[in-house]
Amino acid sequence: MVKASKAALLAAIGLAGCAPVATETRSAIEAESDEGALFVAGKFGNTLARVDLGSGQETARVDSCANPHELAVSPDSEYVALACYGGTSVDIFRTADLVRVASVDLGSGAAPHGIVWHRNGSIYSTAEGRNSVFMIRDPLSEMRETFEYGTGKEGSHMLAVSPDGRTAWTTDLKSKTVTRIDMLTKRAPFSTTVGIEPEGIALSEDGNTLWVTARGSDMAYALDPQSLEKIKDVPVGRFPLRIALRSQGDVAITSNLADGALSVIDTDTGAVIRTIAVSSPEEAESRQQVTIAWSPDGRRIYVAETGTDTIAEVDFEKGEVLRRFSAGDGGDGLAVVQ
Repeated sequence: MVKASKAALLAAIGLAGCAPVATETRSAIEAESDEGALFVAGKFGNTLARVDLGSGQETARVDSCANPHELAVSPDSEYVALACYGGTSVDIFRTADLVRVASVDLGSGAAPHGIVWHRNGSIYSTAEGRNSVFMIRDPLSEMRETFEYGTGKEGSHMLAVSPDGRTAWTTDLKSKTVTRIDMLTKRAPFSTTVGIEPEGIALSEDGNTLWVTARGSDMAYALDPQSLEKIKDVPVGRFPLRIALRSQGDVAITSNLADGALSVIDTDTGAVIRTIAVSSPEEAESRQQVTIAWSPDGRRIYVAETGTDTIAEVDFEKGEVLRRFSAGDGGDGLAVVQ
């Protein structure tokens, strides 16, 4: 069994540095099936790609911005926003033709990473280089407004936002903390240490449970969103970078970079009920499994394998990889529209 060193894992997932600007652009948009589309941020190629989930074929790829990592789709599915980690902006593209329609600059050294397009219409993004969270109100309007909220910690990376849009939570890589930010009263943020190197974060649909993965301790934790006290401690696979909740709320999955697997957690009991192998432990270091996204119906899981420029499509019920897509260099951020 191959066990990757922490240094090798961190280098491979690209927590620092920018890739060169991509030169290839695919602009032709083909008719797509009713299965929906997968959008992929290519962080090494500096691209945004679209894959038709019916045919499994890439139907468009365009130049995006420097080192895009995470992305989010608008509530009406008409737009997709990219967090330009190698720069300072959040860039917005139409999902229909991948034309860039807006670029919102967050200021010097911003390094946007975690991003949420909230059902209230606002975009929320971490600005890792500024140790803050931004809210972009009316992002498609020329009258848009931006509001910055300091976290008080370093390296604010991933992000979750409450259903009412009044509270945000970050995982802070350099400070190794989880932080709660009150976006209404602007009270001082509250932070706590959760495991070793917390990174992945997700909030339950009802806003009552905050889930966090700690990659350094191979654990997932259910937290009280307000006090940040632990409710459940869940041992998972090795180096869990991300956690994602199924829309039905019954399970959460963690993406375990070091063993190439997904741990499936029963959200009621906090128990790992099964493990889904996306690749073998021997393949894990080369594939570099990172971001995960559920299909809206909860039947499929999409897994970014950054090292091999592939995205694995997993049948959740069967626990099997159905196929792999190619969609640019260094696919990382993912979103599904059906």
